[in-house]
Amino acid sequence: MICIWIILFWLKRFAVYSYCTLFDSNYLTRGLAMFESLKKHSDNFHLYIFPFDDKSDVLLRKLNLDSVTVVSLKEFEDKELLKVKDSRTAGEYCWTCTPSTIKFCIETYNLDDCTYLDADLFFFSNPAVLIDEMGEESVLITEHRYTPQYDQSATSGIYCVQFITFKNDENGMTVLNWWRASCIEWCYARFEDGKFGDQKYLDDWTTKFDGIHVLQNLGGGVAPWNVQQYDLSCDKTFTLIFYHFHNYKLLENNRIEMGTYILDENDINILYKPYTKHLERITEELKKIDLENDYNGVIPYDSFNWKNILRRIKRTIKGNYNIVNRTEF
Repeated sequence: MICIWIILFWLKRFAVYSYCTLFDSNYLTRGLAMFESLKKHSDNFHLYIFPFDDKSDVLLRKLNLDSVTVVSLKEFEDKELLKVKDSRTAGEYCWTCTPSTIKFCIETYNLDDCTYLDADLFFFSNPAVLIDEMGEESVLITEHRYTPQYDQSATSGIYCVQFITFKNDENGMTVLNWWRASCIEWCYARFEDGKFGDQKYLDDWTTKFDGIHVLQNLGGGVAPWNVQQYDLSCDKTFTLIFYHFHNYKLLENNRIEMGTYILDENDINILYKPYTKHLERITEELKKIDLENDYNGVIPYDSFNWKNILRRIKRTIKGNYNIVNRTEF
């Protein structure tokens, strides 16, 4: 019995965790930040990156990252995806493709399992503990765990497609194939007939399918819509595994947007300032390779525009005006 335990321990220790993600050139610095944070905290992993435009594909291949396989759209897209591509916006098509990227990795590279990661995640600890938590179950999903004032479960879903794992077994592939077919049939950035993007489909999986595990570790899935529930400076009841930098934007005139949720000083100091610095460092490194292109998706912003002035007043009253000058960081 002791020998079996030792063997299982060492197999687990040297297991390679498979992840996949997708992004275009507008999200490339965020995708690279996610990769670098994963590499810092995870020894045994492989990341499959699906670049969604030529600029990101070319640059990623130039970077030749360790523990990374770049999968081009030409390799990945099939007839079913191409058939609906023109009917979706760029963002909607990315959502449409999410389950297909997981399926492609599992089937093409004969993986035991694969975990999809949103490109704007950033790891503070090894995410392997989250995947290990699912045990013998086949699919791992994470709740939004909304702070009550931000509860959008009815329209955006109970669960978040930010970190989701599928095993290459009967239960896992049944769910994955159903999700892929559903997203190809309908995946839009609007709430309609109980659906929203690729995300509302997850709402009833725990009763619809076998083998579904809902993540219990509070360190996975910390995000702007639930960070108000934590004191990151002194809460010793959990270890922060990853933070989801949802709606983080780089604006013109050297400004950044940290979203529309209330953030306290600790959140900004512990999360947003280091993240911004990390993106700046990556941006400077990329300039050594390509001076012509923007890989941050910088958005036009005029602080003197009357709409932006009114928006600032309204959000300042609510306490969620999170646009700052990067020099303040």
